This record gives sequence, C-alpha cells and structure tokens, in this order.
Amino acid sequence: MADLTHRRRMGVLAICCMSLLLVSLDTTILNVALPAIRREFDASVSGLQWTIDAYVLVLASLLMLAGSTADRIGRRRVFQAGLVLFTAGSVLCSLAPGLGWLVAFRTVQAVGGSMLNPVAMSIITNTFTDPRERARAIGFWGGVIGISMAAGPLIGGLLVETAGWRLVFLINLPVGLAALVLTAMFVPESRAARARRIDPVGQLLVILVLGPLTFGIIEAPVLGWTSPVIVACLATALCALAVLPAYERRRDDPLIDPRFFRSAPFAGAAAIAVCGFAALGGFLFVSTLYLQDVRGMTALHAGLYLLPMAATMLLFAPLSGRLVAARGPRPPLLAAGTAMTLSGGLPAVGGLGSPGSSDALLIVSFVLFGVGMGLLNAPVTNTAVSGMPVSQAGVAAGIASTSRQVGQVLGVAVVGSVIAAGVGGETVAAGAGFTGAARTAWWIITGCGAAVLVLGAATTGPWARGTAERAAALIGAEGGAAPSGGRTGSRTG
Repeated sequence: MADLTHRRRMGVLAICCMSLLLVSLDTTILNVALPAIRREFDASVSGLQWTIDAYVLVLASLLMLAGSTADRIGRRRVFQAGLVLFTAGSVLCSLAPGLGWLVAFRTVQAVGGSMLNPVAMSIITNTFTDPRERARAIGFWGGVIGISMAAGPLIGGLLVETAGWRLVFLINLPVGLAALVLTAMFVPESRAARARRIDPVGQLLVILVLGPLTFGIIEAPVLGWTSPVIVACLATALCALAVLPAYERRRDDPLIDPRFFRSAPFAGAAAIAVCGFAALGGFLFVSTLYLQDVRGMTALHAGLYLLPMAATMLLFAPLSGRLVAARGPRPPLLAAGTAMTLSGGLPAVGGLGSPGSSDALLIVSFVLFGVGMGLLNAPVTNTAVSGMPVSQAGVAAGIASTSRQVGQVLGVAVVGSVIAAGVGGETVAAGAGFTGAARTAWWIITGCGAAVLVLGAATTGPWARGTAERAAALIGAEGGAAPSGGRTGSRTG
C-alpha cells in the first residue's frame, strides 16, 4: 500500500482512527456511567469490576489471534467484521435487562473490538512505510486516545444526566456504521505474503492465563485468598504462563513468537504498556467512585473534573509522536514515567479519598496523569512495530495492544479488589473504609508509574538497541523487516 497517494493514506489513517475512537470512547464513557449502573442494578464493587473487565479480558485474549488472522485472510475483511460485531454488541448492551446480561453483551463488544485496534495498526504500518511518516501517524493515532479521554467523560456525563446510561452504548451506532461504509469505500485490502497457520493451543493457553487470574483477583475479597476456588484459579494461570513460551517455541507459526521478546525494546514496550495501562485502569476506576459516590458529584460534574487529565493527554499525545520521530522513544518514556509517578504519589501522600480532600491536589494529580498517558502511547506503539517483519505487523501490533488491555484488566482488578476489601459490606458512599483503600490504590498507581520510568530507562539504551538488532536479524530471516532507517529506526531498533 506504499504506492497510495498522500491524501489516500491520510484517509486510511482517519478511518482506522475511527475504530480506535469507538473502543477508547467506550471505556471512558462507561467509567462515568458506573455509579448509575450500580444504582439501577444494585451492583456490588465486584459487579462494576466485571462490567469493565469482562470486556477488556476478552479483548486482551483475542487481540493476537485477530492480528495474525488479519495478516492471513485479509486486514480489511477482519476490520469490517470487527466493526459489525462491535456495533451490534453496543446495541445489545443498551438493551441489557440486568447486570449479568450487560456483562455478557460486553463480551460480544469485545470480540468485535479485538478485530479493530491491532488490525487498524497493521493497516497503518503497511500504509506508512517511511519511519518518520509512520511515527507521525502513530502520534496522530495516540492523539485520538486523547480525544476520547477528553470527550468521553463529558459526553458520558451529559448522556447519563439527560438520557440515562444506556445511551452511552448507543452512541457507538452512528460512528460504527460510518466507519463500516468508509472502510468499504477507501481502505484497500492487504494481507501477509505467506499465510500463517492458526494456533489453537496457544490461544487456549493465553485464555487460561488471563481468565483465571482476573477472576481470582476480582473475587478474592469476597471468597478469600485461601479459598480453593481462588487458589485453583491462580495455580491454573501460573501453570499456563509457564507452559505458553515453551509450547510456542516449538511451533513454526506461533500465536506469540518468543523471538520478539529477545529484543529488549520490544519486551520493554510490552511491559511498559502493561504497567502504564494498569495505572490508567486503576486511576479511572478509583477516581470515578470517589468523585460520584464519595464527593456526591453528578456524572456530568465528575466528567468536568476529569477534563484537565483528558485535555493534557490530548495535548501531549501528538507531541510525543513528534518526539519519537525526532529523538527516539527514550525522552517521552522517561517523562511519562516521571509524570505518572508524581500523579499517583501526590494523592497517596496527601490522603486523597475523603469527602473534604483538596480540589487543588485533585486537579494537579489529574493533569500530571494526563501528561504521562499522553506521552506514553506513541513510543510504546512505535517501538513494538519498528524493526519487526512487515509480514508479521499484525502479530506485533496485536502483542502491543494485548499488553495495554492486560494492564487495564489488572489495574481494574487489583484496585477494585483493594477498594472492595476496604469498604467491606458498606457502600462506597459511606466512606468509612474508602479513604484508606483509596490511599493504597494511589500507591499502586505510583508503583506502576515508577515501573514505566525504570523500564523506559533500561530498554532504550545502547545495550537494548543491540538486542533489537539481533532479534530483527533473526526474525527477518522469515520475511522482509519493516523499514527501520532514519532516526526513529535507529532509536527503536
């Protein structure tokens, strides 16, 4: 697709970004709607966790399969199927008669969503072959996440206040239909030169890692960490995690190619994505409950309080893309880790969680978090796809996207479980146990930010670039390596 005109390439980028807007907007809108859903369905904290994590868990489990399938049978075809499923799942969610049905319909959404972001990134990678142009495109892609963060809380709050939480799902219908029509008109079909075989055992092992682990973390505050069910879930996840790399190394076409992780920048990007998005998932979860249930704000008022975070994320996302193109991933990663560490540390030290907490502390924390998340996406995505074979662009992008979703699953699960254990049988609004639990949650977010900082420093130096070059040479024997010349390629490997 490199022979497309500049205008056509920008059109393809815009259509792919519409899919990202669908998936990202859905998360931010739903977080604002959680208290309304809790009131209508009389849901517990764990029930709210499942409303978020059922979607993200299925998404994380299927992203790599979707990416490799798109490389094999056609990226546009899989992308269109994802749009249909995601839009249909959104309509079903708006009609859910109970919490169980809502969680079930969220999984339908997730199956469609798994076919969107990694496939769209694969389309972008194969459309923008120049490293600098690709870095700018990825920066624009990251900016769309900022747009969703900015628009999501406000749109969600407005919809919940005026028409109810069900409309937050119906908002996906016109966007999904428009993206479907435009994809058929403007996005050319593409696929890998050599078809890769499916890996059902690898896919099952991924599900056995993520599913039982998430269930165990979410339900442990209710069942107890020593419960046979929880112990069995965690043991199953641990065993599957041990077996997965050993099994994948023996396959010619693995779902997750272990050779990718011989590149320290690639492995670092995956780990950074897990830590960064764990912080995001936990941040949105604790902030939403605090603003609406403890401070007593309306959904719209809470959305306005989240606006400083969203606005700074929107501002710094394209700046991050330009920084990656000019100076490589190290500067934005170090800045992102520093900002996120401070964002969690300030409320952890200041005790943000009681009804009378400082508004100034709240806003400063939100702004710093927006800066960190805005700077994070472009270097993670660019590092994941640069230097990888073009024939496996969908797999590489799928691993990066999966890392994000795994992080968000863990963030919501861990922070939600801390809050559930803290409030016990009380409601969040009672606030008696929430203040202490919130402090612990903020320290967890601080730790995630510090991990981003340390990993960013460790996986972007000369040693790391050497491992990237060796991994690229090894993987490139199977197919042409993705262009990695220019300043961006030299910095990312």
